[in-house]
Amino acid sequence: MQNTMTMEQLSELRGSAVYDQSGSKIGSVEEVFYDADTQQPEWIGIGTGFFGMKRVLVPVAGASVTADGISVPYAKDMVKDTPDIDGDEISEDTERQLYSYYGLPYSDSRSDTTLADAAPTTGTADYGTADMDTSRATMDMDRTDDATITRSEEELAVGKRRVETGRLQVRKWVETEPVQAEVTLERETAHIVREPINETVSGATIGDDSIEVTLEGEEAVVDKRVVAKERIGVDVDREATTQTVSDEVRKERVEIDAEGDKIVDEGTRR
Repeated sequence: MQNTMTMEQLSELRGSAVYDQSGSKIGSVEEVFYDADTQQPEWIGIGTGFFGMKRVLVPVAGASVTADGISVPYAKDMVKDTPDIDGDEISEDTERQLYSYYGLPYSDSRSDTTLADAAPTTGTADYGTADMDTSRATMDMDRTDDATITRSEEELAVGKRRVETGRLQVRKWVETEPVQAEVTLERETAHIVREPINETVSGATIGDDSIEVTLEGEEAVVDKRVVAKERIGVDVDREATTQTVSDEVRKERVEIDAEGDKIVDEGTRR
């Protein structure tokens, strides 16, 4: 496997940030594992989690140096899901699993290869493990940006919504009631009028005769019509009232349990 960076470069980058393929920070360079035979770097040990307590591995192959640290061609979640490496050496089985996990080819000719932790933090050529504790202590001081915890709390958010507070219904129905009205009616009456005459009538004949007169009169005719008498509507007014609402909110508290006389609580920075 051809590496993209030398041991000297990686040693100088101890404590630098490691970013995934999208630019999200995974952790910081904590250790470098190299091939015992070729002395070439194989794996980068990354400190992740709170205070960098979890250590995961990512291949040196494909990693590149950026202005902010090291970039690897893998997703952050993928790197963080690798097994936690606790020892200073990587067994053949573990290395084979790591190669498979990252989708890299693994050659059986590497079965005799043992990887050991490269401890130097100053870029020297000594790749032993004697200075491991010193290098980790130095790196711990450089990764204070990871030593954070977020305190959160709930805030009461009061809003408003429309609800039904009452109902009004206006309806009409039909009822029947008797009514009376007066009307003046006219009718014709006949009167017999007799007028005496004494005249000679020529051509008159004596015989039967008659006259007929039709009398007319008025009668009451009842009809009904619909007449609008009243218009009824509903007006809605609004009035504002003030109401006090109560609830409970949760707040996280922070307790600091510290040892030593070099720890200062600076309070909240504004």
